Amino acid sequence: MGRSATASLMRSINRSAVLELIREHSPIARSQIARQMDMSLPTVMRIVANLMDEDLVQSCNSCGQSTGGRPPSLVEFNGKAYAVVGVDMGGTKMFGTVADLSGAIQHELRIAHQKDDGPSDYLERLCEMIETLLGAPRPPGQRVRGIGIGAPGVTLTPEGIVTWAPSLGWRDLPLQEILNERFDVPVFVENDVNLAALGELGFGAGRGVQNLVAIAVGTGIGAGIIIGGALYRGHNQAAGEVCYMLPGVEFLGRHYDKFGALESLASATGVVKRAREIMMQAGTPVPEELSAEDVFAAARNGDSLSQQVVSETVDYLSLAIANISATLNPEVIILGGGVARSADLLIEPILQRIEGVVPFTPRLVASPLERRAVVMGALMLVLNITTDYFAVKQLP
Repeated sequence: MGRSATASLMRSINRSAVLELIREHSPIARSQIARQMDMSLPTVMRIVANLMDEDLVQSCNSCGQSTGGRPPSLVEFNGKAYAVVGVDMGGTKMFGTVADLSGAIQHELRIAHQKDDGPSDYLERLCEMIETLLGAPRPPGQRVRGIGIGAPGVTLTPEGIVTWAPSLGWRDLPLQEILNERFDVPVFVENDVNLAALGELGFGAGRGVQNLVAIAVGTGIGAGIIIGGALYRGHNQAAGEVCYMLPGVEFLGRHYDKFGALESLASATGVVKRAREIMMQAGTPVPEELSAEDVFAAARNGDSLSQQVVSETVDYLSLAIANISATLNPEVIILGGGVARSADLLIEPILQRIEGVVPFTPRLVASPLERRAVVMGALMLVLNITTDYFAVKQLP
């Protein structure tokens, strides 16, 4: 790498780091930024001036405390200047929002996938949702900074190619290119659980944490990994595909093309499947419409068959969490997704099962963001990527 490229990279890193510090600790003085970032004051002043030109940072009306001289002027993150459209494609439904950079939701929309939908139907419905969200009312003067899409499958970045999304039937779909051609706003595509991890890092249970794992347990199972404050994607950008973890030796030697071994048992789909099997074996009538939430609700009400299913689900998730803990040693593991709404039946039993099994038991919590984790991560993704992009190319 040449000297100019290295200098450009350092400027990019410094600019992003200063913006994140201001976002986290507004209002803040330039001198404090310089001390905390170990930068020269002139460098900080130049970066802050650039961020102010872009409306990402603004002067704060209040002043800092005086230490004998003139009180220092403060700056703060200007989260209201821009909006971001975020979409969580989901396995059974799409969820989209328009939010400002501070995370304030201005508009949200939910659309269920239809049973007879095909790959092209999902794509067209996504485009329709984006059109609706872009047309939603926004504060005067607020500009759309970008669109972030969470895809339920292995996704290559920065190209935004969805290599395999089983629930949508997408293979090697250049989703980011398709959407960039259709919309006059920058579009960025990332794995949905990676976005959930970014959402937790910026707005949820991961604030102030450098190492975390966010596990989404819904139609399928996936994990987003943050190491040293940054996403870890792996060699093939498939890190976090914990759905393929093996719950036992009996799962070796099989081929898993659509859903992995773990998610076939412990996802919402797996919970329903096992509940139906147990009910049929027991001669109990099986409801035509049965959801994982129904199974957990029945377990709370004392139904023995449902309690058996929940206990087995806890076993499978405990195996995964123990393996993740032993391998990555994260500070916190965050449970999200539909099944995690029953965290009251999961977290304590999981902790009991892994106590003493791994050297360090992680903090295990339910996502405070719940269904909004992915779209909050989309906001973080757009902000992080465009911070430097728009330093040279201004928004229309």
